[in-house]
Amino acid sequence: MDSLSSTEMRALLRLLKEPRTDYSASTLGKALGITSMGALKILKRLEKQNILKSRKVGKSTLYTPNLKEEYPLRLFAFLLCKEAEDSASRIRRWVREARKLSDVSEAAVLYGSVLKEGKYDDVDLLLVQKPSQDSLIDYRIEEIDKVNVKRIHAVRQTEKDLARNIRTGDKIVLGALKDGIVLFGYDKLVGAIRDGTC
Repeated sequence: MDSLSSTEMRALLRLLKEPRTDYSASTLGKALGITSMGALKILKRLEKQNILKSRKVGKSTLYTPNLKEEYPLRLFAFLLCKEAEDSASRIRRWVREARKLSDVSEAAVLYGSVLKEGKYDDVDLLLVQKPSQDSLIDYRIEEIDKVNVKRIHAVRQTEKDLARNIRTGDKIVLGALKDGIVLFGYDKLVGAIRDGTC
């Protein structure tokens, strides 16, 4: 495979993180701030590499991530990790803090006002929790909250809950995925998106 450009990476993340949105070359071009023709070239190239799949709906061709093959699954997990590592320094602080929950949670997504410039009241996390880890997660969050001015507000889901909420269009979950940054559990999250869209 050829290396991916930054625009191709942005396109793939957009398609993955909005699993209930159908993207054509035109709508993806608008979302990324590029021309429809530029978006079409990207989409065709990624489809040729089996990273995306397409389907015809009327006169439009719609593209979605190929989440049934091993290579694209690994690529999408890598892109989520890269997005977290490349985030702004004020966000990376919370990436480090939230990763302290990685031994009691399967995945975490940082979302909400903490990602925007300016003031924020708390730190919103979508946690995919391991079964029967409630009390340990509570304890870990309390420990993190003790040393930080801003408190963590966690929305908890099992992996099955997350897939179901993607499938049913839960606004909080879909909003967290669309605008959030995945902090750990990249494979789990990609798997939940796959299970929620199949």
